[in-house]
Amino acid sequence: MPEPFIRVALPADEAELALLDRAAWSPLHAVLPAPQPPYQPFFDGRHLPRDYLVAEAEGRVVGYLRLVHPSALPSQAHIRQIQGLVVSDAARGKGIGRALLRAAIEEARRRGARRITLRVLGHNAPARRLYEAEGFVVEGVLPEEFLIEGKYVDDVVMGRPL
Repeated sequence: MPEPFIRVALPADEAELALLDRAAWSPLHAVLPAPQPPYQPFFDGRHLPRDYLVAEAEGRVVGYLRLVHPSALPSQAHIRQIQGLVVSDAARGKGIGRALLRAAIEEARRRGARRITLRVLGHNAPARRLYEAEGFVVEGVLPEEFLIEGKYVDDVVMGRPL
């Protein structure tokens, strides 16, 4: 697979992103139950195309990352937070997630951020390894924050300076 092309999402990406999102659902990273019909729109008033970086390879969307302010508080205007990173099953292990993460770091810098943060489920070892390899460190753990499929799972807060 060639290097992915990373860009900001467009409204026309909605259907493809929604399919990718549903196909990639897993208790490894999701805190909500698996999506069921009727499906909610991918983009809505809280999830805008400008908030997403999209990875394309061979003319197809193979991944996305959501990059937003963690809150509307002016005192957090210098922070960007990753609130979702998804790569298609077919594209896993090919550097797509790493490319999206690096693009998000650069985009956060471009938007004037000084720090970037994220939250990851404690049992998601592959994601945690990727984040650590890209300079994120654990800044806190919320023990047993979620009950997922009958098991309590930690919520791990990670971050890094830009």
